[in-house]
Amino acid sequence: MSEPVTTTDEQLLARAGEGDFAAFQQLVSRFQRRVFGLARRIVGQEQDAEDVTQQTFLSLLEHLESFRGESSVATWILKIATNHALKVLRKRRGLRTVSLDVPGDDGGSLPHPEYIAQWSRTPQQLLEDAEIQSLVEVALQELDEKYRLVFILRDVEGVSTRETAELLDLSESNVKVRLLRARLMLRERLTR
Repeated sequence: MSEPVTTTDEQLLARAGEGDFAAFQQLVSRFQRRVFGLARRIVGQEQDAEDVTQQTFLSLLEHLESFRGESSVATWILKIATNHALKVLRKRRGLRTVSLDVPGDDGGSLPHPEYIAQWSRTPQQLLEDAEIQSLVEVALQELDEKYRLVFILRDVEGVSTRETAELLDLSESNVKVRLLRARLMLRERLTR
């Protein structure tokens, strides 16, 4: 018996761009849960996350031909979702922009080492534990947005450092610094 041939994201996107709605539906099926999870973690509310998910796929449908192949299809879709989630946050706060890049990124002090417990499990494993999940979600929402977004993309969604930098228009070193600070702040909050 031969293995079924798996269609790549790029192939589905190309077919969808040629008018194959079934291919578009397959893309939605592949990415809907991931987009919704990312959106929920960024905006913090299920209804807003559903709206972000819907807007992401509407935007994808409207701009199928604008994919240039400079990143993976997954990165492109997550960038669209991140942008829609940030729009929701801006609208909610009445701000014109949400600053993701602060020169030098030295805003805020590092947590005190005496409050930081060692984590023997990865952030992904912690999120999968039902008892800990709600505590982590609350702690995540307390983080400053610039740290929360990097943590969600890198440690929860498993996006690479390079792709996270692309998604948020940051340098890779800035992503690494923010991720370290986010992890330390989360550890401090959860330890207390």
